[in-house]
Amino acid sequence: MRRTGAAAALWLALTGQAQAHASEQGFVLLLPTGIYIAAGGAVVVLTVVLLALLPGRAALAPLRPVALWRRARGGPTLSLLSAALLLWAVWQGWTGSRDPLGNPLSLGVWVVFWMGLVAVQGLIGDIWSRINPWTGLAGLFRRRAPLLRYPRRWGHWPAALGFLAFAGFLLADPAPADPARLAVVTGGYWMLTLVAVVLFGPRWLVRGEALGVFLRAYGRMGIFGRRGARRALGLPGWQILRSPRPSLGLAVMMLLLLGSGSFDGLNETFWWLGLIGTNPLEFPGRSAVVAVNVAGLGIANAALIAILAAALALGAHLAGEPARTAHLIRLYAPTLLPIALAYHIAHYLTALLLDGQYVLAGIVEALHLGDYHVTAGFLSHPGPVRLIWLTQAGTVVAGHVIALMLAHAVALRAGQSVRRAVLGQAPLALFMVAYTVFGLWLLATPRGI
Repeated sequence: MRRTGAAAALWLALTGQAQAHASEQGFVLLLPTGIYIAAGGAVVVLTVVLLALLPGRAALAPLRPVALWRRARGGPTLSLLSAALLLWAVWQGWTGSRDPLGNPLSLGVWVVFWMGLVAVQGLIGDIWSRINPWTGLAGLFRRRAPLLRYPRRWGHWPAALGFLAFAGFLLADPAPADPARLAVVTGGYWMLTLVAVVLFGPRWLVRGEALGVFLRAYGRMGIFGRRGARRALGLPGWQILRSPRPSLGLAVMMLLLLGSGSFDGLNETFWWLGLIGTNPLEFPGRSAVVAVNVAGLGIANAALIAILAAALALGAHLAGEPARTAHLIRLYAPTLLPIALAYHIAHYLTALLLDGQYVLAGIVEALHLGDYHVTAGFLSHPGPVRLIWLTQAGTVVAGHVIALMLAHAVALRAGQSVRRAVLGQAPLALFMVAYTVFGLWLLATPRGI
């Protein structure tokens, strides 16, 4: 019995959240997913046609926000509390339970933060700036000149490289959910960021700190945002049209969000495991595929950037307005954020529904409110599984539709006529249609991990 329990604990540590969002796959494979995939692609195609027929003003109208109340400035209290909570969680990761589903650090990082907070940030708006665990402490150094000047040529490249390292840890590390291992990584990152703030000042949090930069990028997708001195409400993505054009490093980071998220689903599929020569029914463990997953992550992101750059260059040629590829990437990369966010939400929905119960159970136990029993029973019935899969598919399609609307609006705001905007967007639209089919296929295809 002890051997069985130890084996189960080791399996949980090695697979982390991967086993949760694949557990309903047996029912998904029984659904007519081919029909849903075709329908999703058709919706995106119809969106392209509709945008081509609409006058420019009509295409821009849905993206105009409504002004609400005046903004209130927040203090450092929430940030300082967040820092204290993070350090407590790191301590729990080092000294607490070795079970990833029973340790506050593993649950906090991978369920509350990665699955939950990222989705809320993208759907609602920027809440990270209030709870960022470094801004409160950074305020203590504002009256002092930083020791070093942040090099302007660095731009957002440190953040882009930092996010790529984070994605590599998530997808390729043998045990990213192991509490002790995660404590070292999380605590080390917190300390390194604090040192960077001391050296470069608060500018590091804006340009170099990976988590804050990518969360602020997703915050542009939220329905709530700033419009002058007031809060405003609008269609998801409206803030993208009102945000300054990103630097090339930030634009590349936005593409890394999409490429890394896509590979997060791809590396679990039978197709990928067959490609790397691994029997999906006898998976040897993550430690056996570290190198190939790191290589796959790099190739997936490089391929995405290359294909997008080619589509944008071809579109500019068709529209008769050739421009530098770097300029086009900076212009249109933000319009792909809805796709990246949609796939993130869809990919982790089942895991959040299941692993989120462990978070709730931990809170109930800590507050001595009784017992909370985690259940996966909803994954044993076709009805809930069908609803989950349709929600995932609908989210992916909605993300592509919003992305098309934003790309069309960006072209119109750049001074192009409707005709030239449609011509220029044709290759990008084709890319999005293909990516819709690809994203839905990822949700429906068999997984081996």
